[in-house]
Amino acid sequence: MSALVLVAAVVPTLDNPRTVRAVVEGIRAHLTDVIVVDDGSGAEGRAACEALQRDGLAIVHRLDRNRGKGAAVKAGFDLAHERGFTHVFQVDADGQHDLACLPEFLAAARQHPEALVLGYPVYDETAPATRKTARQVTKFWVDRETGGRVRDAMIGCRIYPLATARTSGTRGNRMDFDVEIAVRMARAGVEVVNLPVRVRYLTAAEGGISHFQPVRDIVRLSWMHSRLCTGISIRWVLRKVGVAR
Repeated sequence: MSALVLVAAVVPTLDNPRTVRAVVEGIRAHLTDVIVVDDGSGAEGRAACEALQRDGLAIVHRLDRNRGKGAAVKAGFDLAHERGFTHVFQVDADGQHDLACLPEFLAAARQHPEALVLGYPVYDETAPATRKTARQVTKFWVDRETGGRVRDAMIGCRIYPLATARTSGTRGNRMDFDVEIAVRMARAGVEVVNLPVRVRYLTAAEGGISHFQPVRDIVRLSWMHSRLCTGISIRWVLRKVGVAR
């Protein structure tokens, strides 16, 4: 008998007033329950989120100040858990991800209920060079940390088995969260299913807003990989001397 899979969407948002509604509506074409976590948006972004709740499209939870994408997703995990969901489909609010992928993601989660279902990007010509560079750097480290099991650890489009995600020990609260939780879950033995997602970067005229800051976020990611690799190395040494398994 297959495990019961109850999926809620969690959409973290920071100042995405022109795209968050389309993302929620795209999700609701395939999934009824949507939790939007407003990570301290300004007046316009906050109003867009409040309108979603007023129109019955999503449950909206507002953080008192900007705490970072990872903190927003963790808050969404807690809300989904309180409501009895077993899985979370997490997608960014910037409208970059083609939500036509959602039925395939849901099918994978139902077929592999213990698995982490990760998207990997299929880019068009709109992808900025800085994003591709950051991904190349991160992929180098993630391949060594996970044995190549994670095809892309940065994409904000994935399904988490909720119980495992909430106990993963992920410390990152900002852009490093996506990568760290994928690595930690993979190293803990969680099955990983990698699926393609078409990605298009919206222009400013279309409401596209990026919070990615190349220097700051690459430094943050590098520090995270240093912590992870140090921990991996220490555990390897301890296993060799028979202190840890």
